[in-house]
Amino acid sequence: MSPRNKILIVDDEEDILEVLKYNLEKEGYMVETAGDGIAAIKKAHIFFPNLIILDIMMPGMDGIEVCQKLRTDPRFEDTIIAFLTARSEAFTQITALDSGGDDFINKPIKPNVLKSRINALFRRQAQSVGNDNVRNIASFGKLEIDFEQFKVTIDGKDVGLAKKEFELLSLLSSKQGKVFKRSEILNTIWGHEVIVGDRTIDVHVRKLREKIGEDYIYTMKGVGYKFEF
Repeated sequence: MSPRNKILIVDDEEDILEVLKYNLEKEGYMVETAGDGIAAIKKAHIFFPNLIILDIMMPGMDGIEVCQKLRTDPRFEDTIIAFLTARSEAFTQITALDSGGDDFINKPIKPNVLKSRINALFRRQAQSVGNDNVRNIASFGKLEIDFEQFKVTIDGKDVGLAKKEFELLSLLSSKQGKVFKRSEILNTIWGHEVIVGDRTIDVHVRKLREKIGEDYIYTMKGVGYKFEF
């Protein structure tokens, strides 16, 4: 079986683990489970999944912390992480995605819907890998964006950007002067399958401005954002 079919499900509710594991294995995926955050990290380092379905609210170590720890390991930089949670507050969504998550799935979710979301995530990853050969380095004065190393520098000093912040900057800077509508930003960065609000974009833009300065990203009221240098 291809390694791309390996999925790790992490949740402290055993019945959820059993249902999801059963349905995903029926689809041909190789599935492992973990009941808490610490077990998830241990299992991930043994199993090396391509996709982790990660509950947020768990005792001990929550899903946000698990995601952050895994993202510090280069071996999990390209691992898809989809948060699974019953909470729907905008703050939770922003925190989950900003910690390095790729998707946000609300409980309860029907197995068929989950399978569709998983297929969409794998398609998005495949498209991203297919575009690797066109990535390069773009310079805008003191600002430099390295699309191959996912690295941004100001005056040669590394600027630590979260994954979604880097993707947002990459999108806006891809066409200087173009006003990207909010709907276009949401669909491109978070995908059609992820339900997030305008507040998510605003928070990420604010964080970008704090890190790279106010001279690059401009707000077009009622429309969206544009990048100019």
